[in-house]
Amino acid sequence: MTAVTDTPAWIAEITMAELEKDPYPFYERLRREAPVAFVPALGLHIASTRAACQEIGSQSDIWDGVISPAGGRTFGHPAVLNVNGPEHDELRGMVDPALQPSEVDRYVDRLVRPIAKRYVEAFENDGHADLVAQFCEPVSVRALGDLMGLQSVSSDKLREWFHKLNVSFTNAAVDENGEFANPDGFIPGDEARAEIRAVLDPLLDKWTVEPDDSALSHWLHDGMPEGQTRDREKIYPTVFVFLLGAMQEPGHAMASTIAGLWTRPDQFERVVDDPKLIRRAITESLRWTSPIWSAVARVNKVDTTVAGTFLPAGSVVMLSYGSANHDANAYDAPSDYDLDRAPVPHMAFGAGKHGCAGIYFASEVCRIGLEELFETIPNLERDETKEIDFWGWGFRGPIELHANWEV
Repeated sequence: MTAVTDTPAWIAEITMAELEKDPYPFYERLRREAPVAFVPALGLHIASTRAACQEIGSQSDIWDGVISPAGGRTFGHPAVLNVNGPEHDELRGMVDPALQPSEVDRYVDRLVRPIAKRYVEAFENDGHADLVAQFCEPVSVRALGDLMGLQSVSSDKLREWFHKLNVSFTNAAVDENGEFANPDGFIPGDEARAEIRAVLDPLLDKWTVEPDDSALSHWLHDGMPEGQTRDREKIYPTVFVFLLGAMQEPGHAMASTIAGLWTRPDQFERVVDDPKLIRRAITESLRWTSPIWSAVARVNKVDTTVAGTFLPAGSVVMLSYGSANHDANAYDAPSDYDLDRAPVPHMAFGAGKHGCAGIYFASEVCRIGLEELFETIPNLERDETKEIDFWGWGFRGPIELHANWEV
């Protein structure tokens, strides 16, 4: 059995900066030597193997959904990520209907395709672009923003909000007393939340008396007694969750798919030539660089043991899906992007009751975006003069993605 006091020096010495820059070497060693381990820099345990993440994620009788301390500080309570039982059921009942596959199929093409066309047309004659800033992120935020009813908010402002919330959410380092090591790291998130509320309050006032088909209008009204609306203080924490994770993750997945395919030029050409392969390319990308890399946690209701580590009741364990998706016990050559990989389900969207609600929506945004990009610019090539740097421990994706093409 492993206890907190037995933390090896190589785990005790890891820093948040190292995890944000390149978590893979550290997690590879965790999977090999300490599949469930207490990490002092975070003040919580990490589950790093696919088996450990699956075990914890699937045992709702033992494990409750909970958010990391930094996530709780960023989103507030009650967010859909950190409630359980009837409260969780109510919030999932609020957000899930618009994200069910049959409902997504009803609207997603007419929602996303014009957005993707508009953004790619803006630079197709330039012969170069940073695809993260000019395509992947804008398409991602605009698609979800319009679904939520935020057409009046610019794509640049939506991107600014999720970047600021991400700074706050990933400000997870703690000191030796378990206190946040950098309290000022939450200032950007606090600024974003204040701006979001200032913009949304008038819209929520309007939807209260004039409901429409926007997601946020449904959040106010659905499941409520006649003549009543849901308290917006119950809505806002989940709004912040969506404006961070759901806003950026389809964009990260699109960018990572392109980056992965660029490591295999023959596979890139096949996907461009045959759009039916785009879904498979996205699926491999979600495994290869999981957009939600290490952002979901659980807390045990009773004493339990996972992967040889005893966890007293109340232990917070971060499920590192990005690490689970690189587990060599489940995937051959997991660090390689491979379109032709044998189909083993990935864990990019989590597991159990707290699995991501937007799995299908996010995948369809990626598919439609990449269809439009590859059809409009089939001769897209990586700009070999620019590095592709990935960043992030909670959420991960390319910072920039520079491409060239003949006009």
